[in-house]
Amino acid sequence: MQISNATSSSGAASSASAASDINKLQKQLRELTNELRSLAGQNMETKAKQAKAKLLQAQIQMVQQQIAAIQRQTQQEQVDRMQAQQQAQQRARADQQAPSSSTHRPRPAPGLGESVDTFA
Repeated sequence: MQISNATSSSGAASSASAASDINKLQKQLRELTNELRSLAGQNMETKAKQAKAKLLQAQIQMVQQQIAAIQRQTQQEQVDRMQAQQQAQQRARADQQAPSSSTHRPRPAPGLGESVDTFA
């Protein structure tokens, strides 16, 4: 059971780190979106505006992909932890149900030496 405790505490740290990373990326996403919105009111050449808009859209898309990747990774880690806990529980149940090898030894079948009377 100690393994599952260590796993859950490291999982919590990993989850907190992922949440922090996502928050930072969401802040960056808001900044990029605001910059894209404000681009329309700026005095620039049309080609320069279009180029900057494409660049900002590409950056926005990359940040969104990073957020999605972190979310997928976090979800996969949760699934892995749950599977590890289930396997540990199954092993514990199997260990409890399996008879101990020291207490339950099957008696060997009688061999020739055991069923023959010997007289000296």
